[in-house]
Amino acid sequence: QVQLEESGGGLVQAGGSLRLSCILSGRTFSNYGMAWFRQTPGKERECVAAITWSGGSTLYADSVKGRFTISRDNAKNTVYLEMNSLKPEDTAVYYCAADEARTIVAVTSPFKYDYWGQGTQVTVSS
Repeated sequence: QVQLEESGGGLVQAGGSLRLSCILSGRTFSNYGMAWFRQTPGKERECVAAITWSGGSTLYADSVKGRFTISRDNAKNTVYLEMNSLKPEDTAVYYCAADEARTIVAVTSPFKYDYWGQGTQVTVSS
């Protein structure tokens, strides 16, 4: 059984930085594509960044390009989201997700992801 646990959320001022971490347990991490999604009340879950199982492909939402970086450390079973130049509109619950399919290109549809973490709150104050 795959389990995902996020950490690193919190309150930060606009312009600041945070690094989210998500550790996968229960299966071999290197077999899974990974992604970070975020959601605010009344809105659909949005993929902000995704990375393939190999790490060879990444995708970013236009709203975070140049500010967020997704990376993975297979030795630590962990995927990261480095968030810089944070804006109040980045405020959301951030979810980590894992995809069993070993795709060549990173995928951003939430329907492609098989496992989800519980989420971590990120709040950016103006």
